Amino acid sequence: MQGMFKRLRIGTTSALVLGASVLGLTSAAEAGNVRVKVTFYSAATEPYFKKMAEEFNKKNPGTTITIEMVNWDDMRQKLTTDLTGGTPPDISIIGTRWLVDFVADNQVEDLDAHMDAAFKDRFIGTFLSPGQIQGKTYGLPIAASARALYYNKDQLTKAGFPDGPKTWDDVVAASKKMKEAGQAGFGLQGKEVETDVYYYYGLWSNGGDVIGKDGKAAFNSPAGLKALNTYKTLVDGGLTQAGPTSHSREDVQNLFKQGRVGMVITAPFLINQIKKEAPDLKYGITSIPSGGTTTTYGVTDSVVMFKDSKVKKEAWAFLDYLFTKDPRIEFTKGEGFLPTTKAEAADPYFTGNKELQTFVDMLPSAKFAPLVAGWEDTATAVTRAVQSVYLGQAKPEDALKAAEAEANKGLGK
Repeated sequence: MQGMFKRLRIGTTSALVLGASVLGLTSAAEAGNVRVKVTFYSAATEPYFKKMAEEFNKKNPGTTITIEMVNWDDMRQKLTTDLTGGTPPDISIIGTRWLVDFVADNQVEDLDAHMDAAFKDRFIGTFLSPGQIQGKTYGLPIAASARALYYNKDQLTKAGFPDGPKTWDDVVAASKKMKEAGQAGFGLQGKEVETDVYYYYGLWSNGGDVIGKDGKAAFNSPAGLKALNTYKTLVDGGLTQAGPTSHSREDVQNLFKQGRVGMVITAPFLINQIKKEAPDLKYGITSIPSGGTTTTYGVTDSVVMFKDSKVKKEAWAFLDYLFTKDPRIEFTKGEGFLPTTKAEAADPYFTGNKELQTFVDMLPSAKFAPLVAGWEDTATAVTRAVQSVYLGQAKPEDALKAAEAEANKGLGK
């Protein structure tokens, strides 16, 4: 199974507790209190981490794991506020693409001093590598996923694409047929986290890239323009849901589960959501539409330990526990992610899961957010550009040109 997950690559938040000191000494009880900031993935996230904390606390008297839940959209700002105020958590889940900034600011712990060869060998190598910068390991892959296109089988069959669209031209053609039937075709995200990524699907599949080898913004290219023009065609033609800029990833996923859009690009975790919330929905999963290139978006989230933690020994022990076989399998199955460790990958749930196979098959061609300073500025610039086009406030070529200048400023180019 490890071979099946051979190539791939989601974020970790670290929590720190400053113990009150008495005569300059930290009390044993406070020294054993580990704060862990956790991002919300689904309704299963908080119960899982609280269960793990309770189990760990029972096995480790004198240590108390405290779980703090934070929404993804708020996590980076909350961590920034905590760090600025001198009250960071000990452990936290973060978006891996944030890691380079935390490392540059000397805020996260080099975990190599805590790991041995056996611990490192638990991981599928390509999942561990995104958390490594200049040969040092700062983040562990708490979650991993890729992206594929989900399609409503009944609706796409009526539109003439029973096996789903294979190209962007197919997406447009199918959406036009669906519009004639009074149905929205392509669910297009235009709000909140990963709005930029929805554009990258078209950019990458047309052979383009976000940042070039010279470190400069590369999305203002023929491939980038073609991708944005395709999205503009979909929006202007009424082939998406109404008002893309008011729809987050979760919003378009919900529309798909409700049968209100025929296609949506998202992660493996939608599989579990459909089973629970829309068990009668007939759907298929296929690769991201091609513009000449086959690709997907590979993502890891990392868990980190903050450098100022006063309870590193206890914090590391909890991390070690989270990455043992049973806790990992329970988390990954419950959230609908892809395995990051060999023990997970060998579990029958994954070896026999045909629905996940589409995501796995795309991993060799996966693109990942580059670990470069200024990446968030690039993501923000691209998000603003595509939103302005969706809203009819700018032409694609003008929006991309402006975003290129803004991104390069953030990249220091």
